[in-house]
Amino acid sequence: MRWTKLGLVFDLRAHPLPFGSGEFAQSPQALVLDDRVRIFFSTRSREPNGQYLSHVAFVDMRKDLSAVLGLAQRPVIAPGDLGTFDEHGIFPMNVLRHDGLVYGYTTGWSRRVSVPVETGIGLAVSRDDGLSFERHGAGPVLGATLNEPFLVADGSVRVIDGLFHMWYIFGTAWSAAGSGAAPERVYKIGHATSSDGIAWTKEEGRRIVADRLGPEEAQALPCVFDRGPRRHMVFCYREPVGFRTDPGRGYRIGHAWSDDLADWTRDDARLTLAGTPGDWDADMQCYPHVFTCEGETYLLYNGNAFGRFGFGAARLEP
Repeated sequence: MRWTKLGLVFDLRAHPLPFGSGEFAQSPQALVLDDRVRIFFSTRSREPNGQYLSHVAFVDMRKDLSAVLGLAQRPVIAPGDLGTFDEHGIFPMNVLRHDGLVYGYTTGWSRRVSVPVETGIGLAVSRDDGLSFERHGAGPVLGATLNEPFLVADGSVRVIDGLFHMWYIFGTAWSAAGSGAAPERVYKIGHATSSDGIAWTKEEGRRIVADRLGPEEAQALPCVFDRGPRRHMVFCYREPVGFRTDPGRGYRIGHAWSDDLADWTRDDARLTLAGTPGDWDADMQCYPHVFTCEGETYLLYNGNAFGRFGFGAARLEP
């Protein structure tokens, strides 16, 4: 696959939101409308205690991603209530159309004591093309279970032959980064199915994508798309520690393919997308999302500092 990079298509410094900290446009995910593409992402506000709270916003763009048409004026969904799984923010949110509605699969964050966070996957529904969302319930639709005890997150959903498929991540370990440092997380990609998008059946504990960096490789944000008769998955992966400051250990975009949605073959070399030296994505490429619009296939992704200033894109060539 050959991708033509389009650069930093959304820069928060040029198009600041009217809320939040003015930083971070993480995990861009597209919803194609009649006259534009609405791209959801997570931004942040800082609380009085100095910690961040993640919010979901959107930017409306031309269908070829060449210009910004508008911005969300407020978060599309409020943080969860006291004690809920998404009390301390939502990051990311995957959106898809179903039965005339827009389903938003959220990753809710809640803070912990011994480790920084716990996560779960919720469902919210929009009846106004994503301007606002209402929770299906106060709890997650996919969360920790016997063999996936923590950090269930990053749900990406498609309906294929009438069946909902979700690719997501689940935690396998918390490991200390060093003396005095907070524990770091390791997670792998899993798969679940559902007849209604609400009640899900996991392939409990099954890691569907092989490691490249060893057993402590962290894999995040899977996204499955079609090219010809084959299914392709993009995701990002990193080393377990040092990834925040060492570019050589940070996120890169990985690739796998499948002919049956069950067995996946990892083949990162087929996805020829790398950072541009000295540019916004030189040190990191993360949080990929692929969508199709008017016959073109685009890949949205974040660059350096986990998308601190915006997100970029690439277009798949014939």
